[in-house]
Amino acid sequence: MAKLYFYYSSMNAGKSTSLLQSSYNYRERGMSTLILAPAVDNRYGVGRVTSRIGLEAEATTFNRADDLFDIVETCLQEDPLHCVMVDEAQFLTKAQVFQLGEVSDRLSIPVLAYGLRTDFRGEPFEGSQYLLAWSDVLTELKAICHCGSKATMVVRLDADGNAITEGSQVEIGGNTRYVSMCRKHFKENFHRQKMQREISSTLRSTN
Repeated sequence: MAKLYFYYSSMNAGKSTSLLQSSYNYRERGMSTLILAPAVDNRYGVGRVTSRIGLEAEATTFNRADDLFDIVETCLQEDPLHCVMVDEAQFLTKAQVFQLGEVSDRLSIPVLAYGLRTDFRGEPFEGSQYLLAWSDVLTELKAICHCGSKATMVVRLDADGNAITEGSQVEIGGNTRYVSMCRKHFKENFHRQKMQREISSTLRSTN
């Protein structure tokens, strides 16, 4: 039976590299793959998945309103399809995670989804939340904090390198905008900045 897989991590753990390597392995054996990527992630151009080590491949983009089951089924009508792969899967909606499950269950095509588990506030992304709940197989890809411990969290940085504690959950950026940290250093950076902002706000309101 085909399965829904979720490979999760903080940033810089090689998620896109792993996806591209898996797609290459399928194609090397004469099988076809469909790579899906959210249109919101345009760091390297729309319709491309690119890894930090230079690997890249074309991808079919989708928006939050798209039905991924329909996209896969349409592709399947044109050519055989042996695996579906999803980059930046944290941006999926709950409905789209369900649709990917339907791809595995009804079309018998394995789905490999790769994404972040939590955002810069330590809160789960919608897509990741339901992938963790509904996937058949969960695999953690490991990144390293500056202290040498396993990095499980992501910190969003301002122009001065300080942790940002407020803002939109989705804000596309790379290594200059985000850094992976262990839980200990995430808490130290995030809560220190949050406390400093609260103190500054209190001082302004009393003056």
